[in-house]
Amino acid sequence: MKTLLITDSDMAPAAEIIRGGGLVAVPTETVYGLAANGLDGAAVQRIYDVKNRPETKPISLLVTGMADVEKFCADIPDAAYALAGRFWPGPLTMVLKKRDNVPDIVTAGGATVGVRCPDHQKTLELIRLAGVPLAAPSANLSGAPSPKNVDDVLKVFNGKIACAVDGGQCTVGIESTIVDLADGPPKILRQGGLARAAIEAALSARPEG
Repeated sequence: MKTLLITDSDMAPAAEIIRGGGLVAVPTETVYGLAANGLDGAAVQRIYDVKNRPETKPISLLVTGMADVEKFCADIPDAAYALAGRFWPGPLTMVLKKRDNVPDIVTAGGATVGVRCPDHQKTLELIRLAGVPLAAPSANLSGAPSPKNVDDVLKVFNGKIACAVDGGQCTVGIESTIVDLADGPPKILRQGGLARAAIEAALSARPEG
């Protein structure tokens, strides 16, 4: 397989690959992701295979905003809208109850799914053109450092994935902060590119009721 490298702003070829079940390395502000159609279980399986990722580890979905989230998540609390309004696009992943249209392989059989709107125009355009959410863990072999530029991605996956999008150097450079909003009070599961204090301030600023 020859890996197509996209350096311009035309995401149409990458969108076609996503719709066809292929894998595309995508830039975000945190780290590069290895993306597939998040509604295609066979495509998501390819992510696990290429990364040597344990299938007990769920994968988050990249979306363009809360309108997408409503398609793939249920029982969305007000706190999710408040955090998305404040921090999306950005380095915040929210864990919510999934709808049945999200394949079990994405969630490792669980009842919840992580969702994030990345702060990178190329990847947002790719999601829009493909018309599906992107299942997209970091574009590395499982346990290896997460890549911050496309050269790091290609050192590992050149010839093993269909496409890589060059979006420059990641501006944040560490993974997103993960907040569980699926059940009970918000809980930070992983501290990343968004500070705990900022999340707590946004939640406390919500109107009562």
